[in-house]
Amino acid sequence: MCSILQYNDPDPLTWYLAYGIGAFASLLFGLGRLKFRWAVLLSVFYIVFSIMNWPERFEGVVIGEGNIDTIEKGREALGLLISAGIMGIYALLIGKKKRLD
Repeated sequence: MCSILQYNDPDPLTWYLAYGIGAFASLLFGLGRLKFRWAVLLSVFYIVFSIMNWPERFEGVVIGEGNIDTIEKGREALGLLISAGIMGIYALLIGKKKRLD
């Protein structure tokens, strides 16, 4: 869903790839095939990618309440942090399942 919203971005392929990888990892998790190390690596990847995209000055996420470019970068960075959190949750759940097996 997040990928579709990026169609009018100046760099939509970057976001299609970033969110597509997350969607694929979620599919693998749902099928019980996502490996713990991949979930951890993806979580770290999303955190680093978020830091790289964080605006110099965060002005929120509401259009009209600041510079549109800064707001867009902030939205993108927060989306990446959400993805990092989801991958982190997957890693925790996979690790917990392994301990119980």
